[in-house]
Amino acid sequence: MGTGLEILLLVLVLAAVLGASSLVQTVRPLIVNAVVGLVVLFLAQAVFGLSVAVTPVALAIVAIGGFPGSVLVLLLSLFGVAFVP
Repeated sequence: MGTGLEILLLVLVLAAVLGASSLVQTVRPLIVNAVVGLVVLFLAQAVFGLSVAVTPVALAIVAIGGFPGSVLVLLLSLFGVAFVP
């Protein structure tokens, strides 16, 4: 009877690993996008001296939009439309 329980647990663990693997493959581009966008925002502030008010909305735009999102936030801040400190 113990062998049946072990096989059931093995199947459940295998299903969980496969589910987690597909979730990571789905989310990976978003994570890469967010990291690239945040690095661009940080470099613009540190290297070029641009000041941007880092708000949850700005971070969400940068995280979702990646590089284009960070450029949008920087341009909106530069022209005084939004995210002005």
